Amino acid sequence: MRYTHYKHVFAFCLLLFTLHLAAQQPVLKIAKLKYNGGGDWYSNKTSLPNLITFCNQNLKLNLAPEEEVVEVGSAELFSYPFVHMTGHGNVVFSDAEAKNLRKYLISGGFLHIDDNYGLDKFIRLEMKKVFPELNFVEIPFNHPVYHQRFEFSKGLPKVHEHDGKSPQGFGIFYQGRLVCFYSYECDLGNGWEDQSVYNDPEDKRQQALRMGANLISFAFTTY
Repeated sequence: MRYTHYKHVFAFCLLLFTLHLAAQQPVLKIAKLKYNGGGDWYSNKTSLPNLITFCNQNLKLNLAPEEEVVEVGSAELFSYPFVHMTGHGNVVFSDAEAKNLRKYLISGGFLHIDDNYGLDKFIRLEMKKVFPELNFVEIPFNHPVYHQRFEFSKGLPKVHEHDGKSPQGFGIFYQGRLVCFYSYECDLGNGWEDQSVYNDPEDKRQQALRMGANLISFAFTTY
């Protein structure tokens, strides 16, 4: 009887210890970029939480369930291996913000810019402040970013139609490393939103989430 009692006490203590260890495991965090200029950096409110849930389930990650918000010029930017930027309108980086973003990216950070339709003409000018010596280049379909957990042999999926253009993935490469991925004419973040927001077919949503998971996987393995 006494042995059985000690056995139960030991099992309970072991459970508490296991739970304690699990609680001590670091939680990875990703962030949404807050920028100036009047553009709606805050759009697509359900997209990142849904992408996080998808990645935790399919990539077996331990991402915090909600994204953080980080400003371009903040020292906190360096706390996140993956930062997502979206919007429809104007973007303005100050010289100090551009310098901070450049330092973040060349130090191992990764920026995903998602054109939510209307961002293109602004973000191209502002990224020139960050990397005046570099240009966006179209990423070939054989690049590893398209071949992480999920295969995208033809590049980005098309979520929403605007101007009849094919979706394109552009990148900025610093010393051979992809530091910024720019999804254009794709509306990738819209595909991450709750199904009720746009009533997109589930297949489109899943394709968007899978490509988003590839971006996070790539960012984490090259950080």
